[in-house]
Amino acid sequence: MLIVMRNSATEADVRTVEDMVRAMGFRPHAMPGAVRTAVCVLGNDRQVDGGPFEALPCVREVIHVTKPYKLVGREFHPDDTVVRVGPVSIGDGNLTIMAGPCAVEDEEQIVSTAVFLARNGAAALRGGAFKPRTSPYSFQGLGLEGLKLLAAARDASGLPVVTEVIDEKSVELAVDYADMLQIGTRNMQNFSLLKIVGQTRKPVLLKRGMSATVKDLLMSAEYIASEGNENIVLAERGIRTFSDASRNTLDLCAVPSIKEKSHLPVLADPSHAMGVWDKVLPVARAAVAVGADSLMIEVHPNPAAAKSDGPQSLKFEMFAALVAEVKAVAAAMGRSLTVLGG
Repeated sequence: MLIVMRNSATEADVRTVEDMVRAMGFRPHAMPGAVRTAVCVLGNDRQVDGGPFEALPCVREVIHVTKPYKLVGREFHPDDTVVRVGPVSIGDGNLTIMAGPCAVEDEEQIVSTAVFLARNGAAALRGGAFKPRTSPYSFQGLGLEGLKLLAAARDASGLPVVTEVIDEKSVELAVDYADMLQIGTRNMQNFSLLKIVGQTRKPVLLKRGMSATVKDLLMSAEYIASEGNENIVLAERGIRTFSDASRNTLDLCAVPSIKEKSHLPVLADPSHAMGVWDKVLPVARAAVAVGADSLMIEVHPNPAAAKSDGPQSLKFEMFAALVAEVKAVAAAMGRSLTVLGG
């Protein structure tokens, strides 16, 4: 339920409504707007009687929210959310590109990549310091040393840093170094981890699980938002289907579907979806065409020697070509590419 206050409502009026919600056994969530404040009722699994609130002179109307994802749904929040990651805005109508290697390997690798990306169209640097891998014998990342190298790359390039967290300890370390925390596909429904990143107030990139529905993704985002953090970008990175044409199937239909249901920005990750470098560009073009707010592209100075996901990583010159093409697609739709300039 959404309780919309009148323009003339005071802070005391809002507190009165919040106290009434608590007295009913639910949790209030006040959302100040440009014109008026609304109070969302959280924790109810059934329709709540809005009569007591409608009787208050400070209440304009009561709206019953039908979707289980209240905070991240458009019923509750009809306007698009713009997420700030350092100096970069995601969801403001323009296109942003996050790029970088799957894993941070050494200083030369990550710094040289970051400097190149900043000069060639990227708005954020992504790189893994903690790597949850299918095999326990695969490279697991450099941990804290990797975070420090990402910070050095940010200093050298000016790009904000996006990195994955996998547990409470990695969150505690990453908040001091990263500008955005990524929840990977394997952890999309790790609800304890979602609550922890929600409490950090850091922007969060939430990747769709490999077998998750759009509703599952939005409910996971609700966990983060319910902790007070609505700075969330939703990522479509491909799901498992019967098709063997690619590593995963990039669900392009999910992009407009999510944007219809949620006010949060949507990112597409063609690298993880396709699994091979030469298919990344055409799928990236398509993702921009269906309205993705952002792209995540894996880039490595020497993909053949990469410790993780080399086959899907683009060389520097390939990334520059991709930027030129997706920029043209965005321009055809009246959108610009967000560039920091390095």
